[in-house]
Amino acid sequence: MTSAWSRRTFLATSAVLTAAGGGALMLAAPGAASAAPEDDPYAALRTTWSALILGEGFSPTAEPFRSRLADLGAKASQWLEAMAPAEGSLWPDAVFADPDPDTDAESYVFSGRMADSFIRLNTMAQAYRQQGTGLTGNTALRDAVLTGLEHLNTQVYNDGQTRYGNWYSWQIGAPQALLDVCVLMYDAIAPARLARYCAAVDHFVPDSAVASYTGTSTGANRVDLCRVLALRGVVGGTAAKIALARDALSPVFPLVTKGDGLYADGSFIQHTTVPYTGSYGSVMLGGLGLLFALLKGTTWEVTDPKRQVVFDAVENAWAPFLYNGLVMDSVAGRAISRGEADDHRRGHPILASIVLLGRGASAAENARWRALVKGWAQRDYYSPPLSNPSLGLTALARIKSVLDDTALTPIPEPAGHRLFPDMARATHRRPGWSASLSMADRRITYYETGNGENLRGWHTGNGMLYWWGDTFANGQYSDAFWPTVDPYRLPGTTVSRKVLADGAGGDWGNALPDVNWVGGVTDTKRAAVGQYVKGLSSTLMAKKSWFFLDDTVVCLGAGIHGRDGTTVETTVDNRNLGPTGNAPFTVDGSAKPVAAPWSATLSGASWAHLAGHGGYVFPGGASVKALRENRTGRWRDINRAGSTDPVSRKYLTLWFDHGTDPSAATYAYQLLPGASEQRTAERAADSGWLRVLANTDDQQGVAVPSLGLTAVNFWFGGSVGPLVADAPCSVMVTELADGTATVCVSDPMRMRTSLTLTWNRAVASVVSKPATVTSATTGASLRLVFGDLSGTRGATHTVRVRLA
Repeated sequence: MTSAWSRRTFLATSAVLTAAGGGALMLAAPGAASAAPEDDPYAALRTTWSALILGEGFSPTAEPFRSRLADLGAKASQWLEAMAPAEGSLWPDAVFADPDPDTDAESYVFSGRMADSFIRLNTMAQAYRQQGTGLTGNTALRDAVLTGLEHLNTQVYNDGQTRYGNWYSWQIGAPQALLDVCVLMYDAIAPARLARYCAAVDHFVPDSAVASYTGTSTGANRVDLCRVLALRGVVGGTAAKIALARDALSPVFPLVTKGDGLYADGSFIQHTTVPYTGSYGSVMLGGLGLLFALLKGTTWEVTDPKRQVVFDAVENAWAPFLYNGLVMDSVAGRAISRGEADDHRRGHPILASIVLLGRGASAAENARWRALVKGWAQRDYYSPPLSNPSLGLTALARIKSVLDDTALTPIPEPAGHRLFPDMARATHRRPGWSASLSMADRRITYYETGNGENLRGWHTGNGMLYWWGDTFANGQYSDAFWPTVDPYRLPGTTVSRKVLADGAGGDWGNALPDVNWVGGVTDTKRAAVGQYVKGLSSTLMAKKSWFFLDDTVVCLGAGIHGRDGTTVETTVDNRNLGPTGNAPFTVDGSAKPVAAPWSATLSGASWAHLAGHGGYVFPGGASVKALRENRTGRWRDINRAGSTDPVSRKYLTLWFDHGTDPSAATYAYQLLPGASEQRTAERAADSGWLRVLANTDDQQGVAVPSLGLTAVNFWFGGSVGPLVADAPCSVMVTELADGTATVCVSDPMRMRTSLTLTWNRAVASVVSKPATVTSATTGASLRLVFGDLSGTRGATHTVRVRLA
């Protein structure tokens, strides 16, 4: 083994070479002078990229880096010892030769193993280049990496090969890892070999891959392809490739109104119908940060002014779905089924990407983002980022630099509501807790499955209501929730118990409910949200409303109908209590058994409380079923690449049993996250706090006098309390202490060319109104006429008035 090199030597050493066998070149001895021309832009780019993917600014002898580097070395040693080049494989457990090459599921496995072989070589190359791995500068490791590159090029990844299986493996997975290795080992690879590797990349990722912004060349995929093209230009010394990569980023920047990309309301869509802020969106954010940093200060710097859209999206699109370091599962698509990466582990790379992106933003943006990241990272008590074993060294270093910055004051979680009509999602933040709602409509899929992943996510778009506390229950969906939860009893959903096959509805988000009325209205503090539900592969129909208020979410359901010959249920909540959890459960002051299994029908229940979580109030009393059970599952059950090891978790479930084939069934309850038993009981006893104005198939509405609030979802026009609408809409009126009121209106169906709303309340004058209001009449009542709302994409329109 050679002696360890300094980081400066590793990043600066270039073309001081000595000949080696087989056409390879060996790195010169540590400390040799660099012969790279100072004006070589490609050498400078290689140095920059090495720093970006290896990390910088950390001590290899300090924790957590010392342990992480040792782990990297151990993994590389494992791959080194197991490598056995053979026909059709580089490792015995990663055979990539496909006996029947096509694009079926089996071929996906073979192409994935090909890409994974390059990823293993990348791990080995990083262990060779990094200090403190135990393999730093190890010649045997170096030679193995070079042998592996050559074997893969000869066997499978070359300009004469026809791709099979998953396009992603050939165009993104394999070439990204290959080019990273080429940068890290550049001085040890003979020019002829580099030329062949570049030719292979050109074959699988030609310039035409970014010729049009369609298909698999949009959003996060486009950024990934641009990364391949840019690094291909860096490795091959081809200016045109780098310029193409830079220019091909531009279609990613503008806001879109359909398909993949960022929307004005903060939505991010990938695969046409899937909300993906927390997975593909994370990849896009990270990729853009890397490319902006790589090209900054060079001839190829990204200067498109529309890149500001991405900077604005940090707080408009990503921040609303980050909470105490986690990124909400409601925008993670099929990634929720990957056992190695829970919501916290998916969130941490986004924090690191925001730090990196800040280098290319304004000083003010950079400072604010770092303060946001510091807050998220510090509050992640459940899974601290610096302890995340899946977080790369570079991301680790960026987050640690923020945590160590004493000049930064962490920004606390904000209070407020965000509605994302373009992806049928909502987030609600209050002091002490946060919630997220996922829905589906004619544009947004029930769920996404594909590549054998997320096989039982069928009902996640049926109104799943996630919630977390500020200092409690942050592991609710992280701790083996997805393989152990009953997939027919996801919190907040109304579903038919009709048995569904794994992957029901088809791959890649193709299954869409034939409904338009999904969305709502918000004043940025509170909200009224509704979903017309039609079940996946079932006859289920329901109207569901959520009123997001100061300390509660009021949940109404009506018109619940099914003809599948099965039970229909609405799950009030399904709390993951962990492997040993026995949180006390109380109903109307009576403690229930803590041992599992236990079940009961709670007839006439007024309220219930789960210690350490929160409370539930049932206005007027209700018959609710409760179950405390231990559930066992395997990640393999929901992801064909998952572990077969059984995992068990305890659950406390509350649900409404609407019976078999119900007609016009209803429900009503309040969710009070973090509420004590006493506060829950007090809310239930205060019969005047909440008035349910309507809960029918035509309208659902509530009034909370103490908040001056009236909110109604009009599934059809009609009259509810003081509000009259002549067409479907969502309305929320709030009377304020200063003698004014806000009237918020939206058209969730995005179809109205006109809408008339009357509020039967004396109004003196209109203080302000949007252009969509074509007429406003005040006096004994307020009459508002809205013009064409069809182009406003379900957005909220707010009128402010002075009360008489």
